[in-house]
Amino acid sequence: MLPPGLNPELRRGAELFARGEWWEAHEAWEGPWMLATGDERHFIQGLILLSAALHKRWHHGSLTHRNYHKANLHLHRLPASYGGVDLERLQQEVWTALHQGGLSPALTAPV
Repeated sequence: MLPPGLNPELRRGAELFARGEWWEAHEAWEGPWMLATGDERHFIQGLILLSAALHKRWHHGSLTHRNYHKANLHLHRLPASYGGVDLERLQQEVWTALHQGGLSPALTAPV
């Protein structure tokens, strides 16, 4: 279930992300990212980079996690919850998914 506070323009990417279609999620978020400014731009850039990290890990075998760390630079500029998404939980789930195959993190609302 997608967070109710999530920007409607980001919903398609969030659905793809939760299904493990990380490259497609990345692509779905590109358009909104190009129009975004300020914190919203950092938020979307972080989501795109998390998607890229997972895609590179599980489709290309990359073990560097460079995109994960780049995502953190954007997401750490924001509160722990932003745009209806629990960013701390998302980052933890992605980190775990980078080390354990078969996991599909999702954007979730804060508890």
